[in-house]
Amino acid sequence: MTSRADFPVLERYAYLNAGTNGPLARATIDAVVERAERDGREGRSGLDYIEGMVALRDEARRGFADVLAADPAHVALTDSTSRGCALVLAGLGLTPEDEIVMTDQEHFGLMAPVHASGARVVLSEATEDAILAAVTPRTRLVATSHIFWTTGRRLDVHRIRAESGLPILVDGAQSAGAVPIELRDVDFYTVSAQKWLCAPEPTGALYVRDPEALRIALPTYFSQTSYEPTGAFVAKVDAGRFDSGWIGLPTLAGLVAALGSHPPDRYERAADNAARCRELLADHVEVVTPPGQSTLVSFRTAGDPTELVASLQARDVIVRELPGRNLVRASCGWWTDESDLQRLVEGVTTS
Repeated sequence: MTSRADFPVLERYAYLNAGTNGPLARATIDAVVERAERDGREGRSGLDYIEGMVALRDEARRGFADVLAADPAHVALTDSTSRGCALVLAGLGLTPEDEIVMTDQEHFGLMAPVHASGARVVLSEATEDAILAAVTPRTRLVATSHIFWTTGRRLDVHRIRAESGLPILVDGAQSAGAVPIELRDVDFYTVSAQKWLCAPEPTGALYVRDPEALRIALPTYFSQTSYEPTGAFVAKVDAGRFDSGWIGLPTLAGLVAALGSHPPDRYERAADNAARCRELLADHVEVVTPPGQSTLVSFRTAGDPTELVASLQARDVIVRELPGRNLVRASCGWWTDESDLQRLVEGVTTS
C-alpha cells in the first residue's frame, strides 16, 4: 500500500495541487517505465501485446468501478472528464428546443460540450434550490459538478435528481478519489484519474447507469463486437461501447498501479487534512470553501493571487490560482501532512 514516502515530489515540495494533477507514486512511475521498456524491447504487436492490452483495460475498468462502488459493466474508459461529458451530451441528441440547466461555477470541460450540444443553456447559481428553480418543461438534462472546482462546495446531486425527475450528468473531477461516491440514481458520472487518483494522464472514466438508453454518437474501435464494410456495427452490451479510444499501454499500466495503491482510510485522512488546512488559514485569509465539503480549500487574500502563487512556488509550496475569480486553491490529499500545511501558512503570511 502506498504511503507518503512513496511520492518523490513530496521530498521537496509541499504539493497542494491534486485538484489539477495529483502526485505520482514511485510504483506508478515504475509501472509506466517498465511497460514502455517492454514495448521497446519486444515491439507493440502480436498476440501477447493485444492480450496484455485487453487485460490492462479490464483491470482499469474494475479499478474505476471500485472507486465508484459500481458494476464494471457500467464503466467506460475515457481520457478525461471532459471526454466523458462530451460522450454523454453527443449521445443525448438534444435540439435547440431542449434545455440544459447548468451552474455558473462549472469548468470549461463541462461547459464546452454543453454549449456544443445545440440545446439552450440555462445558467443557475451553484445551489440545489437555484438549480431546481431553473428547471422548466423544456429541460432535458441537469449538468453540474459534484464538487465545484472553484469554491470546493459539494452539491447534493441526489436531491436534484429526485426532485427534478430529470437525468443528471455529474462532473466528478474534484470528487472521484477525494470523497466517497454514492451513485444511486445518478445517470452519468465522469472521472479524471490524473487528479485525486494520482494516475498518469490522459486517463478517466464515465459511469452510465443505462447504457442502452444513450446513443453511441462517437464510436471507437472498442465500441463494437463486430462490424460491416459499411461501418455498421454490433455494439458491446455494456458501457464499454462508450470507451473513448486507445490508451497507450504504459499509461494503462500506470493507471492500474495508481488505482490499486490508495490506503483504505484515504477519505478520512484527506478530510481531516482539509479541515486542518482550513483551520490554519482562517485567521489570515478569507476562506470561501464551506467546512466539511471537500478536499479543496479555496481562499482570498488582500493581495494579488498571481503574485501569491508565484511567491509560494518559490518556497516550494505548490497551489493553484483560479483565474478571474481572485481565488487561490489548496488541494489536500491523504498524503498531505502537517508540515505541508505549516509551509503553506508561513508562505501566505510572509508573502
